[in-house]
Amino acid sequence: MSLQVEDLTGGYSSVPVLKNETFDVKNGELVSLIGLNGAGKSTTINHIIGLMKPFSGTIKVNGLQISKDTEKYKQQIAYIPEMPVLYQDLTLKEHIDTTIMAYNLDQKEAWDQANELLKMFRLDKRLDWFPANFSKGMRQKVMIVCAFITNASLYVIDEPFLGLDPLAVDDLLRLIEKKKKAGASILMSTHVLDTAEKYCDRFVLISKGEIQTEGTMDQIREKYPDAGKSLSDIYLSLARDGKNE
Repeated sequence: MSLQVEDLTGGYSSVPVLKNETFDVKNGELVSLIGLNGAGKSTTINHIIGLMKPFSGTIKVNGLQISKDTEKYKQQIAYIPEMPVLYQDLTLKEHIDTTIMAYNLDQKEAWDQANELLKMFRLDKRLDWFPANFSKGMRQKVMIVCAFITNASLYVIDEPFLGLDPLAVDDLLRLIEKKKKAGASILMSTHVLDTAEKYCDRFVLISKGEIQTEGTMDQIREKYPDAGKSLSDIYLSLARDGKNE
């Protein structure tokens, strides 16, 4: 099992945002984290990737805890944020080189993979470009390339479809499927519920910092038989009832 979150309580001040969250992402599984704005999705992600320290509870990736071995823990994770975060003074090539060094990747293998991804996302002619030259969608593609050249056990992807053109969305989904088949785990936060329902194995619905419900699509339909058949219908029904705020 790649990610295990147990009784996670945390937040930005003395008042907790997250309250006793417990969920997991198994090897070879894509799990969608779903909730309204302010429900606690980003706070959950920030705790998982090590930007925030829990008040209580544990987070493990392949049995590792960040408090026990920070470097090894972080090397298990590849993160694609909602808003691309790039170094303004580094070219695309230098971003890839920096990723290779940070994850201690084999130089040749990593660049072989990078070149394949650069062609896929139509960035192969832009290795000497700086972030200022890229559109938001192109910057997002740079983040995707850097994440997917790693051998991470857990990929954490926050709102990946914003800013991407339809072809890039399809390319990203194929990459996610490829990593799943290789045994990696993916936690994805998204508001694009139709796509989530089609591609995700399980769903974690968060409300006011607590897990409202989780499970496969069939399990969620069984729990809320009157809310609708699709993930979107069920989610909107819960949100309108004030159960997924």
